[in-house]
Amino acid sequence: MHGMKSGRGLGRGVAVVAAVVAAVVAGIAALASDAAAAADGPADRPNFVWLMSEDNSSSWYRLYDERGRRMPHVEALAEHGLTFANAYSCGPVCSTARSSLISGCYVSRLGAQYHRPQLQMALPPGVKPFPWYLKQAGYYTTNNDKTDYNFEKPITADAWHESSKKATYKNRAPGQPFFHVQTLKDTHEGRLFEGRSAKADTPASPADVTLFPYHPDTPLFREKYADYLTLHSVIDDHVGRFVAELEEQGLLDDTFVFQFGDHGGVLPGSKGYARNDGLHVALVVYVPKNWRQLVPAEPGTRLDGVVEFVDLSATVLNLAGVAVPAEIDGRPVLGPGVSCDDLDSRNEAFGYADRFDEKYDFVRFLRKGHFSYHRRYQPFNFDGLHNGYRYRQPAYRQWRDLFHAGSLNAVQRAFFEPASPEALFDLEQDPHETHNLADDPAYHDTLVDLRETLQRRLRAMPDLGFIPEPVLLAESKGDGFGYGQRNRSLINELLDIADLQLEPFEVARPVLKTKLTSANALERYWALISCSVFGEQAEEFFSQAQRLAASDANLLVRCRAAEFLAIAGQQDPRPVLTDVLNACTDPVAANLILNTVVLLRDREPGFPFDFSTVENATWATAKPGRAMVVQRRIDQFREAE
Repeated sequence: MHGMKSGRGLGRGVAVVAAVVAAVVAGIAALASDAAAAADGPADRPNFVWLMSEDNSSSWYRLYDERGRRMPHVEALAEHGLTFANAYSCGPVCSTARSSLISGCYVSRLGAQYHRPQLQMALPPGVKPFPWYLKQAGYYTTNNDKTDYNFEKPITADAWHESSKKATYKNRAPGQPFFHVQTLKDTHEGRLFEGRSAKADTPASPADVTLFPYHPDTPLFREKYADYLTLHSVIDDHVGRFVAELEEQGLLDDTFVFQFGDHGGVLPGSKGYARNDGLHVALVVYVPKNWRQLVPAEPGTRLDGVVEFVDLSATVLNLAGVAVPAEIDGRPVLGPGVSCDDLDSRNEAFGYADRFDEKYDFVRFLRKGHFSYHRRYQPFNFDGLHNGYRYRQPAYRQWRDLFHAGSLNAVQRAFFEPASPEALFDLEQDPHETHNLADDPAYHDTLVDLRETLQRRLRAMPDLGFIPEPVLLAESKGDGFGYGQRNRSLINELLDIADLQLEPFEVARPVLKTKLTSANALERYWALISCSVFGEQAEEFFSQAQRLAASDANLLVRCRAAEFLAIAGQQDPRPVLTDVLNACTDPVAANLILNTVVLLRDREPGFPFDFSTVENATWATAKPGRAMVVQRRIDQFREAE
């Protein structure tokens, strides 16, 4: 069947693996037999368990990549279930990914795409966190224990009967069906910080690892690769124990078990970045024997159709026989009404990256077929721009040191250099996306197709990334969805201004000239960003930008004007940025401005910044809460001093 690969060949290799799981549960076989005998036939409705590991992309599983870690228990689930070869998180970091999971929505249309949120958003009218629908249908819903949603807490708290470190499906009423989420934390990024090492019975060897092409081949990187591969054995052991417990209780034959990562990661350049290594995750679904009629393929099958995180909520609801809300973005990938042909036809995945802690970016990712497309709306914000949490990883710090020492090749140093506004990659030939095909005439039609597909998606939402975060928070008051619907025309106009970056300057020039004098501050703001992309080509706008930097009524416009002039090599930005920061009263706006300060400090030529000149600014002494990410910036500057 097109788009699907028989699991029989895989099954021969995994048969031995299945025996390992059998051995794990052999000691409790008698108890399992007793429990099964006591069960009164199959359950009326299936149960669901999500075993969600943190920060690990599909590249780390042998099931997906021969260089990955052998995970016998996960592979046994695959032998008795389905492997989704092309599953994608919508966001490359915890809160944005989990917000997509709990809502079933692309959260960039809800204003919930920032990590960490400075204001928790409401869900759209008619949408509840999806476990709420299961609760109404009689399911017992539990979460152990990570939430990390960017939505109002009273709304998300109502999703669960219990959400805590002690939450368990075992507290349900006799015979009650359940949905349980278990977060497996051993692969989290923090495990690769200073002084930590992974422990397992058979640790991976640094000498045997295969590095991603964009990483330098150093002993430190090899050590961290080996540590991370080893941690996958720890995760696999957790999976084995949990499945054995279900078996012991006579529940496995009625329980769908989903095992997947919450997003990609976690070596430098993956987690936090809207690229394949940050979004492509493993997804294995064990299919219980009493409910095989609900899936369209035989156990052991590998499916090539694309699955997005917004689809997982709809999938569980569909399998449970609960109506899928029309207002969400996800579509079921299993259950009634889903065929193999339907799965084969799904070939698109959408992802977003806007802010991780204090570091801003604005990137949209689209996979279509075997190509991926990156649209970077502020491509001068290079990936390696400092982020306090990221650079707690020793490998990040070494990578940057090697860049400054001139010791990296072109692929390895690209992380620390400005990028192109758009990039196209062939994932079959280049799974780690190092060879940009956007300028290759042979791929022009593919480039235009993916570009236009993404543009249609962003317009249809509309995507709130085009509204600067401080403006969105101030004007939406937490109703991002409603704000987007009311301002659809404006957002699409801003998208048009941003997409001038893709045109020759002579085509973009007359529109930029008009927008730089627009009465709408956001139009001036985006015109200046596009001017920064053109750099010296936009020299006729230098004088206009100097006037905007000196006296525009909008502080964010002044900041972007100073940024443009600095990138084009025309003006020292520090006097303007110091003045803007001293005038700023909003910590969220201050952090966005500080992103420009850090960019202009760290790029070449750099502008060292004297943070003491803004030490008494209102936002600099703000209380914790909305100022949390700003405090990270303050700490960075103090360290630099």
